[in-house]
Amino acid sequence: MGKYKGYEKYKESGVEWLGEIPEHWKNLKIKRLTQIKRGASPRPIDDPKYFDDEGEYAWVRIADVTASDRYLEETTQRLSDLGKSFSVPLEYGELFLSIAGSVGKPIITKIKCCIHDGFVYFPGLNANKEFLFYIFNSGQPYLGLGKMGTQLNLNTETVGGINIGLPPLDEQESIAHFLDHKTSQIDALIAKKEALLEKLNEKRTALISHAVTKGLNPNVPMKDSGVEWLGEIPEHWIVSRIKYYADCFNGSTPLTSNPDYWDDGEVPWLSSGKVNEEIVIEPSLYISRQALKECSLKIAPKGSVIVGIVGQGKTRGLSAYLGIDTTINQNMVAIAPCGKLEGKFLYLFVKQAYTSIRNLGRGANQPALDVGLIKRHVMLIPPNSEQKIIVNYLGKKEREFYLTTQKIQEAIALLKEYRTALITNAVTGKIDVRQVSSF
Repeated sequence: MGKYKGYEKYKESGVEWLGEIPEHWKNLKIKRLTQIKRGASPRPIDDPKYFDDEGEYAWVRIADVTASDRYLEETTQRLSDLGKSFSVPLEYGELFLSIAGSVGKPIITKIKCCIHDGFVYFPGLNANKEFLFYIFNSGQPYLGLGKMGTQLNLNTETVGGINIGLPPLDEQESIAHFLDHKTSQIDALIAKKEALLEKLNEKRTALISHAVTKGLNPNVPMKDSGVEWLGEIPEHWIVSRIKYYADCFNGSTPLTSNPDYWDDGEVPWLSSGKVNEEIVIEPSLYISRQALKECSLKIAPKGSVIVGIVGQGKTRGLSAYLGIDTTINQNMVAIAPCGKLEGKFLYLFVKQAYTSIRNLGRGANQPALDVGLIKRHVMLIPPNSEQKIIVNYLGKKEREFYLTTQKIQEAIALLKEYRTALITNAVTGKIDVRQVSSF
């Protein structure tokens, strides 16, 4: 914060997160500025009589606050007059704080809304709401309020007991105004870098898709693949099905109540969450050789590809490359390539075919894939030597993408650290922003 000057005189606050504060600031607990009260919920909360799409007051859930930044501008539900009578209505401009879910997150409402008991609010607050918002937003007042390794535990008493440094009201307004301007600048920079990451990922995806469906030679003769989503492919490539070039199978979960299957296990085993990893190098758990023998399990060799086959979320159709020999559970299919198919080429093809594979899912309630569907999925087979060239080319490009992505992520992390430090220094008086003329 080198370009910002501090105040002339300070005093010790005796509060760890505050440290020294300007001499003319007050050092007090939040409960001396306001009452701290909890919201309330109509019960049972899923009773339709408490809701009305045309209701005057919006109903605030934790998810609504999590999805918002500084201001609450919309929610997904509205309360009926009856529902409102059992909750706590807040008017435009009120500050409230999450004490469940997104614990410690402050927000200012820009709409009429009702809050449940997962929030606290501050009726009659004798301070600038924006200034108090930034105090909470810094996260610093919560230090020491949660036990190591456990979630922060807030309630009306703990929130009321937080010590803050309080400048005169006009100074609170100056600090809030300064932080409005500076954090919006920082947020804009972060948003640009995050957009850059998104474009980089799109470019990476497009590069992989083109390489494994069109090849690397732009001058090679092409032919119609006969598959709509693939379009034209190199004339010398083979259009086939996975089953002719790989062994496909799924696994099972040994009975968890049988210690003989799990105790002192030495055979790697994967749960379906592993499809979220691009390369699997560690198992979820280990099973025993007895489990391997008795539970219809087969080893998927290193170089195979695993595909998630159930789930309404993104898991169905998601794939990962195996860097280890392992068994799998029943919610995945392993694709073990044979001699004419390179494992990494198979992985890259299956990865870019995510939507096509996912859409094969059958079943009304929860569409699912199975071994047969995976076996019958289309597979492009370039000559083995060309597969290796494509894999090597994409490997080099992947390293370039990784390094670029890492630099952007580091820049975002530094901006976020600077943002937090700027807020903390402003609300604790380490910098004097009253005379700053750059905003």
